[in-house]
Amino acid sequence: MMTLLQSLHCQLKELTFVLVEITLDVLPSLEEQGVRQLYSKGPNVDFKKELRSLNSELQLHILELADILIERPSQYARRIEEISTVFKNLHHLLNSLHPHQARSTLIHIMELQIKRRKQALEDIKRRREVAQRILNESLATLDGH
Repeated sequence: MMTLLQSLHCQLKELTFVLVEITLDVLPSLEEQGVRQLYSKGPNVDFKKELRSLNSELQLHILELADILIERPSQYARRIEEISTVFKNLHHLLNSLHPHQARSTLIHIMELQIKRRKQALEDIKRRREVAQRILNESLATLDGH
């Protein structure tokens, strides 16, 4: 039977293996892909703000496309290109969120593991106290006879 310490050691080795196996996939920039970047650059991008802004811009371009298709159907190509650029920016921004999401998921998993291990430790302490009490009672009974 595997002891709790051995079990924790195996789990720690598995977690270490998983962490070592994580690779850093670099997302190519929009400029590298030949697409104009419509949201702010830099490491501290406010994803929520930028996604909302791009969504609003996309809605505006779609409404303008509807007007153009009604009034000047021959000029739709430019609007389609603008909509495509907004979609590419949205897609790129969402892909940029994956490392943040993965990190948050890993933190959550590790917090759950810590909680479970603390509960297991408390259970062991409780069982040890019960065993110690039974042992002391048994010794007292043997001393009494």
